[in-house]
Amino acid sequence: MKQFFFLFFIIYIHQSVLAQDYSNHLQQSARLEKLAKTYPQFVKLGSLIKTAGGKNIWLLTIGTGQVNQKPAIAVVGGVEGNHLLGTELAIAFAEKLLQSSASDSIQTLLRHTTFYVFPNMSPDATEQYFAKLKYERQGNASDTDDDRDGRMNEDPYDDLDGNGKITIMRIESTIGEYKSHPDNARVLVKADLNKGEKGMYRVLTEGIDNDKDGSFNEDGEGGVWFNKNLTYRHPSFTPGSGEFAVSEPEVRALLDTLHGLFNVFAVVSYSSNNNLSAPVSFNSQAAATRIPGSWMEDDVKVNVMVSDLYNKVTKTKDAPKSTAAGGDFLSWAYYHYARYSFSTPGWWVPKFVPDTSKKEKPLSVDDATANYMLWVQKKGITNTFTDWKPISHPDFPGQKVEVGGLDPFVLINPPYNMVDSIAIKQTDFLVKLAALQPQIDIANVQTEKLGNGLTRITIDVMNKGALPSHSKLGERSIWIKRVNVKLNTSGNQSVISGRKIQLLNTLDGYSSQKLTWLVKGSGKLSIEAGSPTTGFKTVDVNL
Repeated sequence: MKQFFFLFFIIYIHQSVLAQDYSNHLQQSARLEKLAKTYPQFVKLGSLIKTAGGKNIWLLTIGTGQVNQKPAIAVVGGVEGNHLLGTELAIAFAEKLLQSSASDSIQTLLRHTTFYVFPNMSPDATEQYFAKLKYERQGNASDTDDDRDGRMNEDPYDDLDGNGKITIMRIESTIGEYKSHPDNARVLVKADLNKGEKGMYRVLTEGIDNDKDGSFNEDGEGGVWFNKNLTYRHPSFTPGSGEFAVSEPEVRALLDTLHGLFNVFAVVSYSSNNNLSAPVSFNSQAAATRIPGSWMEDDVKVNVMVSDLYNKVTKTKDAPKSTAAGGDFLSWAYYHYARYSFSTPGWWVPKFVPDTSKKEKPLSVDDATANYMLWVQKKGITNTFTDWKPISHPDFPGQKVEVGGLDPFVLINPPYNMVDSIAIKQTDFLVKLAALQPQIDIANVQTEKLGNGLTRITIDVMNKGALPSHSKLGERSIWIKRVNVKLNTSGNQSVISGRKIQLLNTLDGYSSQKLTWLVKGSGKLSIEAGSPTTGFKTVDVNL
């Protein structure tokens, strides 16, 4: 009996420790399987494919009834392998939504909306956080020859100070580009040559030039980045991009799956790309090209509206600026999937605001690491910076080389005890975004008898939602199913004027389009209107 209680105590302590940190792939899978088991009436869980590292790419479908016939939002985490928070936010959204599924509001939501949650698109990379050697990894487990010398993974990172973490090296040099930050000597910043500043350090990632080609750590383990392997402006022949666009099984599986989900009206992903804190800008010249390089003007207006909602709900500010580099998921979801595409990192280090009452001063040189150091000091957070340690380096004989700097992951992932409060706000935003979804209706049905068995039928096809039925760019896409209006006749009925089946272009939010037919005959007919992104509505009409 004592052994049983001792074993239970050990398991309890182990689980408690795990709950204080981000989830590895095994734990993520267990959380998802628990949701599927606990809420079978709302949840379907399946694996799209396994990565080169043997890890499942999960899809969690949340909804009721015919889920593919209701407007849907796709939620995607793990877009970048070093962004652990993104996966946590995607899973936490599903958990929090389902934990509230007994409430009337969530049940109503799930009757009208479907959510497709892809929790982690980079499971091979995110596992590096839990490995014996911790470093920020983006690539999957595919073997790649990043330096194209005919050899695979021959120049990886090397843990020179033996602390299990890869940081950076600073090498004293008269031709160095970096100097100590004037407010914090532990932090390095680039010397400003225009101001006559002189650098004193070269800065490299921690490691040795194993293949003696003059580059450090340029061909290590960790192959293709999910967020560089998409089709829009694929950055070919650059490390991490893959031999060609969509070269990786998990990328292909996601795209194939999404192209089959015609009811998705918006995609929300978590990555360093951010058009939720600040919307994209409209570029009329780029938008007019054969291959658009800008969001359409009306779609930009939608981005502005959703961005305003996001900032109001999350109350975030001072977001770092970001620019999509090509091959990224945010761009693909808009330009090639033709859906409204939104992305956010979910969290960033708050900007340091000096407390004048304590005679604090602003940073004399704006720098992300220096700002982070002030923030953790204020929060009492420790063990996120490795102090500089001198080492003997075989590639720099006779030179002073030190290893240290910010620990991996900490600049873009908050301490785990902050994740829940962030997830609450992100979940609230997603629920409110769903409330804006396009919703089809048929209103103002009028019939007018004209004699000789003729009846004029007039209706308004309405979008009762704030968001348009589909994006303006989507009007160009064969993968978008537009609003289909169909007049169903029977018996002796015939349509004299008006089309029995017609497709409508984008129905803006809170807008309508009037349609009319001239029908000969008597009895009852029906009119159907809708699309996968708007839902469907049917009305009966007596002639």
